[in-house]
Parts: sequence; structure tokens; C-alpha cells
Amino acid sequence: MTNAVALPAAPEAEAGHPAASSHNPGIPGNKGIWVGISCEFVEFAVMFIVYFVARAHYPDAFHESADRLSRTAGTVITLLMITSSYFIARSVAAIRAGRQKSSLRWLAAGFVVALGYPLAKFLEFSWNLAHGIDGEAGIFFTVYYYLTFNHLVHACWGILGMGWVLARHAFGGYTAEDHSGLEALASYWHATDIIWLILFPLFYVLA
Repeated sequence: MTNAVALPAAPEAEAGHPAASSHNPGIPGNKGIWVGISCEFVEFAVMFIVYFVARAHYPDAFHESADRLSRTAGTVITLLMITSSYFIARSVAAIRAGRQKSSLRWLAAGFVVALGYPLAKFLEFSWNLAHGIDGEAGIFFTVYYYLTFNHLVHACWGILGMGWVLARHAFGGYTAEDHSGLEALASYWHATDIIWLILFPLFYVLA
């Protein structure tokens, strides 16, 4: 009679620490947010084509008009976007390590800094209009307002999402095992940041 070999039982998960996590670390966020990010990239790719076609037809207008923009405003917005993205990245890293309070603080800091972007853009637009720079001031400014205003709209959506995620986080909505919502927000905000890092040199530096 053969002896039965008993297989070792799988270890039970400790309370509050499941043995298996439903979170896939290879894909941050969720499929829905990546569909949205892909649509955003396609939309701005079309806008960039418009930019380069207009620049190819009116090179002198682009060269002369760019000097009228406030490079200080563009630089401030760039620093705000990079800083807020860094803070949100730290928030994601903290929640992955199980440091919920630290993650919440980093996210709150990223939210506060991100709020500076629409404020800075409002002040920039106000400065432009005070100096006679509107959408009818030339082809360069038509394209400038078209692209930067669209980016502002996308950024405002990200800021609204940031506020929602922050509220959920404050009430314990994210843990080390389940934080896809926070990752989705971070992915969208980083994508919006990348687009601005393309817009900034095109309008404020290289034009």
C-alpha cells in the first residue's frame, strides 16, 4: 500500500495582509485611464501638426511674436507642473510602501502646487491682454492660445480628479494592496505634464 504524500498547506494571510493582491504592479492605474491618456496624446499630436504647419508657412511671424510672450510665466508654470508631478509620484511610492499618512501628505502638497497652474495661467493671459496680445494678434498667438488653453482644460480635469482622490485618500480609500485610483491620477497628471514640457519650448524658447 503506497503512502500518501501530504502537500504543505498554503500559509494563511495575516489579518489585514492578504496573501495575494488583486493589484497588478506592472500596469499603473487602470485600463480606462490609459484609454483617456491615449486619446489625450492623439488630440495633442493633431494640434502639434497644426503648430508645425503654421510655423512652416509663417516662420517670421513665429520668430518675432515669441519674444512678446512672458518667459517668466512659462518658466513658473513649468516648475509648478514638475513639482506637483514629483509630489504625486512620492505619494504613490509611499502608499506602495504602506505609509498611508505620508502618501496623503505628499498628495495634498501636489494638489496645492497644482492649483498654482491655473492661477499662473490666468495671470499670464491677463498680462497678455493688457499688452494687446489676444487670439487675433497674429497666427502665432492664435496657435498659442489654441494649444495652451486646451492644455489648461486638461490640467483642470486633472486637478478636479486630484481633489476627488485626495478626499478618498483622507477617508482611507487607498491601501498598499489597493491604490489603483491614486496610480490612475498620477499617470494622467504625468501625461499632462509631459505635454506641457513639449509646449513650453515650442512657444517660449524655440519659436
